[in-house]
Formats: sequence, C-alpha cells, structure tokens
Amino acid sequence: MSEGNNLVGVDIGTSSIKVVQLKETRRGPRLIKLGYTPLPRQTIVDGHVLNSQAVIEALERAFGEAKIKSRDIAISISGQAVIIRKITVPMMTAAELDEQIQWEAEQHIPFDIKDVHVDYEVLRRRPEAGQMDLLLVAAKREEVNDYTEIARQARLRPVVVDIDAFTVQNLFEFNRGLPPDMTFAIINVGASLASINIVSKGVSAFTRDIANGGNYITEQIQKQLGVPFEQAEEFKCAAAMGGGGVTPQVSTIIDGVCDSIAGEIQRSLDFFHATSGEAEMHRIFLTGGSSNLPQLLNAIARRARVGVELIPPLEKIAVEGKDVNAQLLQTRAGQLCVALGLSMRKDRERRL
Repeated sequence: MSEGNNLVGVDIGTSSIKVVQLKETRRGPRLIKLGYTPLPRQTIVDGHVLNSQAVIEALERAFGEAKIKSRDIAISISGQAVIIRKITVPMMTAAELDEQIQWEAEQHIPFDIKDVHVDYEVLRRRPEAGQMDLLLVAAKREEVNDYTEIARQARLRPVVVDIDAFTVQNLFEFNRGLPPDMTFAIINVGASLASINIVSKGVSAFTRDIANGGNYITEQIQKQLGVPFEQAEEFKCAAAMGGGGVTPQVSTIIDGVCDSIAGEIQRSLDFFHATSGEAEMHRIFLTGGSSNLPQLLNAIARRARVGVELIPPLEKIAVEGKDVNAQLLQTRAGQLCVALGLSMRKDRERRL
C-alpha cells in the first residue's frame, strides 16, 4: 500500500479544471480544499492540448482561488492516448514479469512500444491453471509528457499519472467496496468523453471511452436551434437543474441526443457480455458533469434494463473547514469524482 501524504488531485478536463485536496484523519479523509476553473472552448480537443497557456493560467488560478499551497499533484489522462487490455500470461515471479512485460505489451498494444509508457496490475493468480490475469495499460509518452510539462510550467510537481476510469473506480471502492459477486458498470460522462469501466468479481474487466459527452448535447442544441454555444449550454444546464423554463423543443433535442449516447453505451455493454460470457449486469453507476441530466439516466436505464444510480462522490468523505466553497461543491459535485479519486493517491509512490 502507498504511504505518506495525500497528493492534490488535479483533473484537467475538456471544459474545466477541478482541483481537490484531502486530509487524512482518524475518522477518515476530509475535503479541505476545492478549486474549479472553466477552460475556453477548443483549449483541449480529443484529449490533445491545443492551448497550453490557457491550461497553465487555469491551473494557477484554481490553486490560487482554492488557497492550495501543496505543489505535489496527481493527474490523469484518458481517451485515444490510453490503451487498456486484460491479458493472460503464464504464472511467473514479480521479477520475471517485470522482464517480460515489454514483450507482452508488444503483442497487445497497437502502438510502437518505444512511444508508450507501459504499466500493469496483477488481477488474479490461477496456479491450478498455471496462469495469471493482468490489466495491461499503455499511455502515449507524448500525451503524458504534454500534461506533466504543463503542470510543471504552472509550478506544480506531478508525482502520479493515472487513468480517469481507474481513479473513479478507486473512489467508488473507498465508498462502497467492490462486491465480488456483482458485475456492474461505472460510467463517467464528461464534456467530451463517456468512460465505461465494467467491474466483475471485484476487478476491472472491461474499459472503453466513447467520444461523446456533454458537449455533444450542447452542440446539438446549438445546431438545431441556431443559437450560440453559450446559450445552448445554459439550456442544457437548466434541464439538468429540473427543467424550469426549458422549452419542449429543447427537451426533445436533449431526449434524442441522450438516447443516442445511451445507445453507444449499450453497444459497449453488449460487446462485453458477448466476449466475456457474463450473463448479467447487476447495476450501472453514473457520474460526471452530464450525469445530472435525468434524460441521460433514464435513457441508459431503458436500454440496459437494469437499475442506474448516481454516484454521490462524497459518500464517505466529510467536508472540513471554511475554505471549501459550499455553493461550488453543490453545483459541481458530479464533476469531482476523478479529482477526488486522484487526491486519494499518496506521495510515496513511484515518480515519473
């Protein structure tokens, strides 16, 4: 297990930056600092940073407004820069696996091995079969270097680079555990991506990122109504807050786009069932900035024919101190799972 102090969790998203600082106490972790800064449109597109200066300034502003003094951070990446595979290899020692993992990665990763960082986790050892199951992760060096260099230019020290889907899983595990007799999906719907992580028998069994999220809903409102993006975003947010003042036309557009996103999610769930042999999905847990849209939750539940539940990020994390903006926490809670999961990482972990 990792030891030391909690790192500051920094979620550099497509539309905003979220920063979270926790403090460990005898009663468990406490949220002591929270920062949120929106990013200009087109700052980050498909996971690629197009305007690094805007990200640097947003990081500095988020840390300043949140009064966070610690510089040691954990960040995460997702999307096309990341490949995750569940593989099976012969039983071997940790030393043998360290020597062998690059060769194994070359067999499963569709990138030049020299262009990626490779890591792995042993999911299950099956000595009776002489095999072990691994979760193999490869992240493009260029993408990792871009994000860590931006953090350094903002006078921060990146200690850990994680994957969005796994940070949300870590938070979920802290709050509820990972029931070994259940198969369930954790879906994080952000501005540009919906990250799907299916957990089966207590371990991650399938991950996939869908290149549609909250911005897609806003863009469809913008396109079909002929209004500016900002106004379309206001319409979407009003629908998420209960629909006051939202016209039937806006509701119809949101219904249609949410059903389309739910359809893509369901195709991924169907693929998992077809390839894994798992017959049943017991539950779906939803989080992310667009998870507050009732139309999205209902569309996913209708297609999956299983209960869908919003994840309360602070289920077992209390808020401590006057430095946490209560209104910000209330309005942005659904967007904090990645940052909270990152903030549970410790500074005595392998550095870059």
